[in-house]
Amino acid sequence: MYRARESERDRLREEIVTLLRSYSVEAQQVGHAFAQRHGLHPTDLQALIAVMHAEGRGDPLTPGRLGEEIGLSSGATTAAIDRLERSGHLRRSRESTDRRVVHLRYGEPGMALATAFFGPLGQRTDEVMAGFDDAELTTVHRFLAAMNEALAAHHHEVRQAG
Repeated sequence: MYRARESERDRLREEIVTLLRSYSVEAQQVGHAFAQRHGLHPTDLQALIAVMHAEGRGDPLTPGRLGEEIGLSSGATTAAIDRLERSGHLRRSRESTDRRVVHLRYGEPGMALATAFFGPLGQRTDEVMAGFDDAELTTVHRFLAAMNEALAAHHHEVRQAG
């Protein structure tokens, strides 16, 4: 439904949404550049990001959970894992007492490539964040966390409907 953007709040909300879209597109472009430079399929990049985030949370993914998270069949997930393992970006790890359970970890060679590629972006991000005080960063964090939750809920709904 169209709404007139008459108030300052409406104008600011519209600008924030535009900035979020722009950020998303730029982030995707950077990710695609990394994938192209290192011969990765876009699905492989999605898998790597999912593995990295899970590892960062201290909850490494199994192949089944990776497939669920990025919406791939079992066969497609296995093919992506195999490609990423061959290229050194990913490694399978059996850490559980149940040796049948396989966890996916970021591979050291892949981590070195990612660090070299994304390191300058990390420095730029640090410089931007240095311009905000703790209270501002807390507000930005709360806002982005809520926006991510809303996006994830919508994504879940459209995947279930599709």
